[in-house]
Amino acid sequence: MASALRRRLPLILLVLVCLTPAVGPYVLWYLWQPARQSNYGELVEPRAAPALSLAPLMPAGIPTPTTLPAALRGRWFLLSVDGGACDDYCERKLYHARQLRTMQGKEMERVERVWVIDDGASPSARLTEPYAGTLLVAGEAAATLVRALPVPAGGQARDHLYLVDPLGNVMMRYPRDAEPSRIHKDLVRLLKYSRIG
Repeated sequence: MASALRRRLPLILLVLVCLTPAVGPYVLWYLWQPARQSNYGELVEPRAAPALSLAPLMPAGIPTPTTLPAALRGRWFLLSVDGGACDDYCERKLYHARQLRTMQGKEMERVERVWVIDDGASPSARLTEPYAGTLLVAGEAAATLVRALPVPAGGQARDHLYLVDPLGNVMMRYPRDAEPSRIHKDLVRLLKYSRIG
């Protein structure tokens, strides 16, 4: 009996190996629950951001907007949408974006901050010093960009911080009052594995 089983064992193993590709996925689907996704931000279907006119926020005031400089191509962008008066929540987003960029250390030049002013108002003078260097989008360009952003049903663009990849695609959205430490982990991972930007 044992010798018969021993003779059939190679055949049984061969059948099991052949069945694994067909049966294995079903077993995994029903019995194995994968760990949570590793990214904190919500991945969205990539949408190309329209061509932008950007102007850096400067202590001396807002310079005339110019088209995106070639030096900025291939960078990652943390993008927030708010009014020019900038309430407390808006200022928190600007602060977090600035800190997130700084936290990248030697990689910080690969990350830029963009403030989309959606109401046509000029930025408050009290913001020009602490957030100098933040890139501004205003006017019709801002309206066009806001229309292109992926906003969940019932929400608004002001509720989120968006991440734009080096190819100009809006690819990730962070929730209202997102945890900066978790956004930082996403950025570190993206900058480490990105072949562009």
